Amino acid sequence: MSMSEKSSPKAVLDGIEVSSQQATNVTFSSPSSNSSSINRSNIWRRLSFVKGLLPSIFALEESTMKEGDAGSNYTDDQKPLWRCFGYDEISVATDNFNPENMVGRGGYAEVYKGTLGDGQTVAIKRLAKAKANENKESEFLTEFGILGHVCHPNTAYLVGCCIENGLYLIFDFCPNGTLASALHGKSGVFLDWPARYKITVGIARGLHYLHKCCRHRIIHRDIKASNVLLGEDFEPQISDFGLAKWLPKHWSHHSVLPIEGTFGYLAPEYFMHGVIDEKTDVFAFGVLLLEIVSGRRPVDCSKQSLLQWAKPLLEAGKIYELIDPVLGDNYDENQLKRLVQIASHCIRQPSIWRPSMSEVLDVLSESDDLRESQGWKILEQEIDEADDDSSVLTEFTLPY
Repeated sequence: MSMSEKSSPKAVLDGIEVSSQQATNVTFSSPSSNSSSINRSNIWRRLSFVKGLLPSIFALEESTMKEGDAGSNYTDDQKPLWRCFGYDEISVATDNFNPENMVGRGGYAEVYKGTLGDGQTVAIKRLAKAKANENKESEFLTEFGILGHVCHPNTAYLVGCCIENGLYLIFDFCPNGTLASALHGKSGVFLDWPARYKITVGIARGLHYLHKCCRHRIIHRDIKASNVLLGEDFEPQISDFGLAKWLPKHWSHHSVLPIEGTFGYLAPEYFMHGVIDEKTDVFAFGVLLLEIVSGRRPVDCSKQSLLQWAKPLLEAGKIYELIDPVLGDNYDENQLKRLVQIASHCIRQPSIWRPSMSEVLDVLSESDDLRESQGWKILEQEIDEADDDSSVLTEFTLPY
């Protein structure tokens, strides 16, 4: 398999950033010939197919998973309404896609801020014409198909789409940019500890919704700071579902090629074998948690990963050395211990050792001390050189 490195095509609705420290997105695939571009009438048929077929697919499930979380009762039954925009309308909204209105750029998409005729501020994601190909159009359709059927305060809200003169997705505009730009000092936004904890809880709720409250489970596959938008009140929204996969209820996992994602966030079983399930997102969430606590990038300018830096501190119980220096002593010690504990579980290499997002939310919502959460019991399948198939139940306790 060949590996190609490129600038991230996933940093959607982000402020324009020029930095040598950007996370690297990777694609592993077998060599193939270039596909011819899909004509627009074919794209329209595919869009209509996505819109019409997905409700039928959902109808195959006789029962909806009604499990809620600590702060939301949203289920897949609550679907947003979206509409098709004409090109003239979005062109006027963005002043003919004036470069001054561009608020984000990725490897295959550009994002413009616009104002609709009714005064609503939106973000319009446009497939870059120079980068258009069948694979990228397919990712656009995937994102459209999934976002058109999710509805939760912590997932990006799709307002509509446009298929005239290109492919466009229209979202609510998030004025505080992305979590990445806020954490790494490019938006002028300072995230104090309460904001960071609120963002963590919101992301966890969003992932729990995707994993547990949709009739077909959704694996995001690209959870990272640049794919988390921040609303006016810093309520986070998980965005960019171009790599997302449906996982039917009766499937334990899914094997996918090519392997796509961002270095620093990729779970070992996905990176090495292309195997994904909910625990793929859980691993990335654990890395993101450490990023929120420490303010460090998943891979720094010296190519050291955040996990390489954090694991010795976690193992030694030096949790206070993980804190972002800009916070000083302004953090909640109990909340810090919760986040460190959760991160320690989420980044475990064997996926069965990681908690579910339901378990993560249980710990985040605990009002008491950590005694109960430190008693998390996780079924660990011992895999060693002797191929011992025995299972043991162990209790994890942080060394502090």
